[in-house]
Amino acid sequence: MSRTTRAHSARRLAAITAVALSATVALAAPAFAHVEVSAKDARALAEDVTLTFVAESESSSAGITKLQAFLPEGITPDDVTYGEGPKGWKLTRDDDSYTVSGPAVAKGEDAEYTVTIRQLPKAKSLAFKTLQSYSDGRVDRWIELEKSSGHGHGNSAPILELKPAAPDAKPADRSPTAKTPSPAPSETETSASNADDAAQGANAAEKKDDGSPAALPVAIGAVLLALIGGLWWWKSRKAVGGS
Repeated sequence: MSRTTRAHSARRLAAITAVALSATVALAAPAFAHVEVSAKDARALAEDVTLTFVAESESSSAGITKLQAFLPEGITPDDVTYGEGPKGWKLTRDDDSYTVSGPAVAKGEDAEYTVTIRQLPKAKSLAFKTLQSYSDGRVDRWIELEKSSGHGHGNSAPILELKPAAPDAKPADRSPTAKTPSPAPSETETSASNADDAAQGANAAEKKDDGSPAALPVAIGAVLLALIGGLWWWKSRKAVGGS
């Protein structure tokens, strides 16, 4: 192989490698976006702890409008107090989660907010599965609990690592009015509930019919009158035809 041929082959190989590397980076880039949670000196059973969430944007054409965080065991929505966030955003609570939402942040910009937790549970880590919504209807699901193969890849949920509880730390007394999130109903419970609803609907319908006793006789009377009238009309036609 001549020197010129070898040089041409080397340049061609370098060009192919550069294109492949660029494509790999372009495809992998979006996977680096995620939601992170952090807290200063986070310990198990610590009280009034401020958590900071940062949701990175994956869109250059739409802004983030909503972040719904599902709470780990040991934290109820009533334990969460909103701190700071994007302008105009507010916090709402559900049975097992809370949502911070408001006007869309600028396109391509991250959304950051803080909440204060009444008391962290006794655990080694806390996962806050998060749904991230955009102004164009897109939803990113940061809910995976398995560790990803590489830093920042996958749809991992934001996880807060906790230090061991202080020696004198104890679970705080719960207010009698504090709500405990009920577990999501199973498929069997849902079917039973639907069956109960159907039975209640049938009973209500029966009661409604029983509450109108005149409805059935009136209907029967109307049918009889129609039959008598029809019979009279037929006989009249026959009599006219016979004459």
